[in-house]
Amino acid sequence: MEALHARYPFLDASREAVSEADVDLAALVEEGGPAVERGHERVERALLEGTTAPEEPRLWSTRAELLSYPIARVLVSLLDLPGATKKYAAAEAATARERFVEDFEADLGLKSTPGERLTLDRLLADFDLGGGVEPTGDGRFDVAVTAYLELAGELDDADWRLAGRPLDAGTIPITRPELYTLLREAVGSRVAEGLPLDVPDSVAEPLSRELSSIRRAIADLDPPMSFEAVVPGLFPPCMRALLTRAKDGGALPDHSRFSLVSFLLATGLDAEGIVELCSLSGDDAEAIRTQARRLRDDEGTVAAPPSCAVMEEYGDCVNTDEVCETIRHPLSYYERRIDRSPDDRIVDWRQ
Repeated sequence: MEALHARYPFLDASREAVSEADVDLAALVEEGGPAVERGHERVERALLEGTTAPEEPRLWSTRAELLSYPIARVLVSLLDLPGATKKYAAAEAATARERFVEDFEADLGLKSTPGERLTLDRLLADFDLGGGVEPTGDGRFDVAVTAYLELAGELDDADWRLAGRPLDAGTIPITRPELYTLLREAVGSRVAEGLPLDVPDSVAEPLSRELSSIRRAIADLDPPMSFEAVVPGLFPPCMRALLTRAKDGGALPDHSRFSLVSFLLATGLDAEGIVELCSLSGDDAEAIRTQARRLRDDEGTVAAPPSCAVMEEYGDCVNTDEVCETIRHPLSYYERRIDRSPDDRIVDWRQ
């Protein structure tokens, strides 16, 4: 196992290094240790901070850093939360971009230390882009239109639309920073490939502690989960906005629906109450009932809604007010508003 493999665990050579090491994943997670600890950190930082870089790099050996990658993929799969895979893959890709830009720029300046840094040619070859990206000088490149469309497909900025790009003989000219962005997208797609994994019990059970820790972290540790009244007017702005979209017949993305349903369950509503409050019918109502059943366990415990940090990452943190600046979870907002409201304003919607 080489340091380069640990820095870029998604490379074909890195995956081969893990395979050649003949590591028994079930035995690895059973014994715990640095690779599991780093995998735990990798996922938690990805979901909360948008990076998978270690907080203290010197703590981890090359072996622990490399093996933490497959463990992180297992943990993300076990989380089974809307948006977790996409968020994790984006964080791995963002971290990779920082690293390969550093390597490429150093390579441009020094032209030395092969094997210790990742080169642009090697990364392009790893993604089968060697023939699809050609340097044209002055930090510019021509990209085959098929490769461009595949890599830029998830980029929302209008600047990436093909209609706004010059096209010549089947290629599109781009700058070096734009190439780096496209390569980041390639990394993200590869990381997300195959996720979520089908994880056997022999691997899942030893990771239960790490999994619980990550769930607590992204749920903001200990949000209040019990309320005596359902008062929509006191909901946080993010949940009021999602509720309005649901009532207006807008199709909520999976992560937004999860956030709203888990929040409403925590306030005390049951599945039928949620359906009624959201003014739903037909297939939309049945989808809510199914999700509500899935989010409650046999003891009636509700899966905690995402924290404010996660809501922001989802793009659902909107219309923030002065209370939002002092809390870290939508349920904490609701608790604060109820505590500060006169009794005559707390009218339970169910009544």
